[in-house]
This record gives sequence, C-alpha cells and structure tokens, in this order.
Amino acid sequence: MQERKAELGWIDDPRVFRVNQMAAHSDHHFYKTEEEFRAGKSSFRQDLDGTWKFAYAKKASDRPVDFYREDFDDRGFDDIQVPGHIEFAGYERIQYVNIQYPWEGHEYIRPEGAECAGDEHPFSQSDYCPSGSYRLTFDLEPEMRGKRVSIFFEGVEQAVYVWLNGVFIGYGEDSFTPTEFDLTEAIRDQGNVLAVRVYKKTVAAYLEDQDFFRFFGIFRSVYLLARPQSHLEDFWLRAQFDPETSQGKVDLDLTFTGENKGLIGVTILDGQGNMLLQTDGLIRDKMTFSLPMPERVRPWSHQDPYLYQAVFALTDSMGQLVELVPYDFGFRRIEIQEGVMKLNGERLIFCGVNRHEWSAESGRCIGEKERQWDMACFKRNHINAVRTCHYPDQLAWYDMCDREGIYMIGETNLETHGSWGKFACLDPSWNVPGSLPEWEAMTLDRAKTHFEVLKNHTAILIWSLGNESYVGETLVKMNRYYKDRDPDRLVHYEGVFWAPEYKDRISDLESRMYEYPAGIEKYLKEDGSKPFILCEYMHDMGNSMGGLNTYMKLLDKYPSYQGGFIWDFIDQSIYREDPVTGQQVLAYGGDFDDRPADYEFSGDGLVFGNRQEKPAMQEVRYYYGKYGK
Repeated sequence: MQERKAELGWIDDPRVFRVNQMAAHSDHHFYKTEEEFRAGKSSFRQDLDGTWKFAYAKKASDRPVDFYREDFDDRGFDDIQVPGHIEFAGYERIQYVNIQYPWEGHEYIRPEGAECAGDEHPFSQSDYCPSGSYRLTFDLEPEMRGKRVSIFFEGVEQAVYVWLNGVFIGYGEDSFTPTEFDLTEAIRDQGNVLAVRVYKKTVAAYLEDQDFFRFFGIFRSVYLLARPQSHLEDFWLRAQFDPETSQGKVDLDLTFTGENKGLIGVTILDGQGNMLLQTDGLIRDKMTFSLPMPERVRPWSHQDPYLYQAVFALTDSMGQLVELVPYDFGFRRIEIQEGVMKLNGERLIFCGVNRHEWSAESGRCIGEKERQWDMACFKRNHINAVRTCHYPDQLAWYDMCDREGIYMIGETNLETHGSWGKFACLDPSWNVPGSLPEWEAMTLDRAKTHFEVLKNHTAILIWSLGNESYVGETLVKMNRYYKDRDPDRLVHYEGVFWAPEYKDRISDLESRMYEYPAGIEKYLKEDGSKPFILCEYMHDMGNSMGGLNTYMKLLDKYPSYQGGFIWDFIDQSIYREDPVTGQQVLAYGGDFDDRPADYEFSGDGLVFGNRQEKPAMQEVRYYYGKYGK
C-alpha cells in the first residue's frame, strides 16, 4: 500500500480523485464451493450494512478531526443506517436542482482551470461544506481470516476517506461507480475500527450535476471481500456471434492474483446446464483463451434473452477446489450496417425509458423490491430498453437486464450541465471537463472504471460518455477509449449536437433530446449518415405523452430512425408529513424550503414516486406494444 497522509485539500483538487484505490475489475462473484454458489452465499464476502456510529458537521472545520483513531470516544456520536442518505436520517437539507449547481446564489465558485475561476480553496474553506463521519467496529468472520481482504463500496456520494485501526487506507471520488481498497496490512481478526468520512461538496460535484436531488453518504451496500490463495481478479468475456452462420466463439482474457499455483478449468454450459465445452491450463498471472462453440448458438435478444454460463474453477496442486466463479452471458452482435443499427443482423428499435434509481421512501437507496417492480413494469408496458441516466446503476440491475433481455445504454457518471447550460441558454464561457488538462484524468478515470466493472454484461449494447457535458478534447479521448477498448459495442453521446465540428470524432449515433418529428425527418433526409435515436423525448410532466404516435409513425418510414428513451420512468418525489392533515404525501423540489430549486420539475416520470402508474403509461403500453415486443 502506498503510504500517504489524508489531506483535506483533495476535495478541492480535480487532479486528486483516487488514492490507494484498487484497480477496477469485473463485477463477478466468487465462491469457495459449488454449494455456496447454489445457495447464493459466499464465505469470501462479509456484509457491513447495518447500524454505524455517525457525526454530522456543516463545515469542514467542525468535523471531528481524530475520529479515525482507535481510542477516539464516539459515545457522543449518533446511530445511522448504512446504506442510506444522510439527508434521510434527519441531517442536512433536502434539495433538488436540475441544471444549476446547488450552491449557486449562495457562493461564487468556479472550477480550477476555467475562465473566471473562483477561490483557490472553494469547498474545504467554505462555511457550508457538509461532512459525515462514520465509525464501525467489527470482527472478521472465521472464513475471512488469514486472507487478503478488501473493502468494497458500491456507491458513496461524493468523496470518501477511509481509515482502518487508525491507519489511513485511501480516498476516492466517483459516487456511482464501485470504490475498493485493500485492507490486508491493517486488518486483524477481532476488534477492527473502521472509520469513513464522506463530503458532500467537492470538485466531483462539477462532474455530477445530474437532474436529481442532491444527497450524500454511503447510499449503497458495503462489504468485505476475502481472496483465496489463488484468485481470478478480473476477466473479460467476449462472446462473438455471427448472425449469418449462427456460430459463436468465446474469447477470454483472465487476470489472476495470489500464489497462482494450480489449475484453471473453464467450462461453458448452455441455458439448461448442459456442458458444451471444457478446457484447462496451469494458472499464470494473465491468460487468454479462444473457444469456438461446438454447435450453432442461440442469440440473446429482448424477445429471447437466452443466457449461457461460463464457470471458472481454480484448483490447487492437490486438485482441491480453491475458488469457483460462475458468470452468465449471451451471444449477440450490435453493429451499424448502411446507416442502420442492427442486433444479430436485424434492425434494432428502442422502446426505451430513462430510469433514475428512486424510491419515495428512501431516495436513491433502493433494493430488490424496487428493482423487481420496475422490471415487471417494463415487461407489462413493452419497454425493451433503458438508459441508466446519468450514472452507473446498482450492480444487481445489470444482472437483471441480462436475464430479462432489456437493452441498455450504460452511462458514465458524468454531467456538467451547470457549467455550460445557463437557464436554457447555451453559454460555454466556462465548461468542464472541456479541453482543460486539470480535469482530463479525473474524467477519463470514470470512463475506465465504468467499463472495467461492467464490461461482461450482455445487456449493455452501447457505452455512453455521459450526459449534457457539452464537448471538448476530453470527450474525444473518452470516445476513443471506449472504441479502442471495446470495438464490439457502439458509443453514444448527445452533446455533439451543440458543436457539429466534433460530429466525426464523438459518437456512433446521431442522438438528440426532444427533437420535433419534423426535425428528425429533416436530418434523415438531408444527412442520415448515422442512425438516429432520441436519448430523451416526450418529457412526461403534467399532461404529456399525447404526441407519442407522431414519433412512432416515423419508425415505419425511416429504417435509420431507431426509437428513443422517454424522460423519464419515475418521479423523484419524497414522502413527507402534511403539516395540516398529518398524512404522508409526495413532496417535490422546493417543498423542503430548498433554494435554489427547480420545484416540480422533479416530477416527470411515467410512474409516481410511490410506483403507481400514471395515465400516460397507457399511451406507452399501446404504442410500445406495437414495436417493443
């Protein structure tokens, strides 16, 4: 581990965004035995969700500086539930804003490197820089002891510092992508003291200006992972499919850590668990396999989300099983032919929605119940695609979309709308990341982590560079990263619409928001060099959705028009007690005395925040039923 002392100033510096973090890797689960796999419970994982000790501070100077020390007296701390938003625990204000940054009107702050830059230390020295200090004491479970152990945060807003047993472990930004740290040198079998500090107002806020309520805290699950003596650290499974012959091939890149003594066996099973092929080899640090399938394969699609399974079995020199890694995958090909986007050789039509992770009871901290309801709603209303607006989702959602055949645009955690879009006007007088060198590494890191974690998911057909972040050379480099790293998928970015000079350097698709049908026809008639999608359209707010038919009719007329994603799936509304009636009602932006606020603009979903379908869903069900089945 790199020895480094934690510095408060990192929250002000766009060049510091990961300290001592482990490299991002595939999101696979690993088990000690086949029985563990069947039961869905790994002895290599220890959950840390539950009740933690907690202290809130409004500004950085008020934080309990030495809270990470083992002998720190935390009896004055409160209890808080992890995962969860700090705001929902009764601390901090609840605030909803769409475009502008949440401090606008209160403080003059501009990002480093931009025109009209603000203070040198705009956040850490502000009178409003909320932090949450968490403490948890735990023992390692017996099966976890004596192994390399890491801590895995699925999601923390917005910047996180970690200590264990008084030792500084690391720092990270990127709220919606997993953050992992190696604890091995500091952990012990019993009496571990874990300390985590989270800040709400950091330079990461410039890149996370999504249209949503502004929360912070440990809002997704936290757990420990123990690695056996030989461990499959990372793999990339590329399932190649030829639509003309129905032949398939599995290309594998494997990376191992640990002793790497023993044998790796690779087995491919069909959807019924029948073995189709098997191979093995002596474990080395890095290995590759190319495995042609022995028979024609069944392609994956929304209509038939057929999944195969790869099983990786690591055994030691005595033939004893050390680790078992299963992973479900499908064969499919996404490509553009003569200006038409095709899946498995057939024209692809997106009957999609943009979906925030949301619950009126718990905000963006959702669970299996909400995911299951959303998927069932997709199915009964013929929604066949989802754009993960505008950040990576919980890992379990990608598994579900693989199984259910939901096409995904996987979106990088990037939106800088407030730096160039001012009150519905185009004003890139200062813009991040743009072409600013101070912001390049931080932004590219988000693309890399997004890819490395989620690269094996069949449902992801398209990588998105993010949302509403204008353009610049950093976006060009993001596009090139995805194209070089993963030539089998397409890349999407709507922002080139604002700067046509970047058209040939960013995005495989012509993507627009809320374009009129006449504008779509104009593009397809006069240009049509790229397939056209609406990454956002209809904007289901108030009495909307009545014109959906005018868009759907274009699908019959223009093969290069390939549908779109309604904005959006669910209202961002929160239960609160009505002060007059005492009843629980749904509250929207501005209802919490938050300023600035964008008020009821948070309520533009096809379903209410309590997951009751709105009448507009009938329109979706009718027209999507014609094209999305």
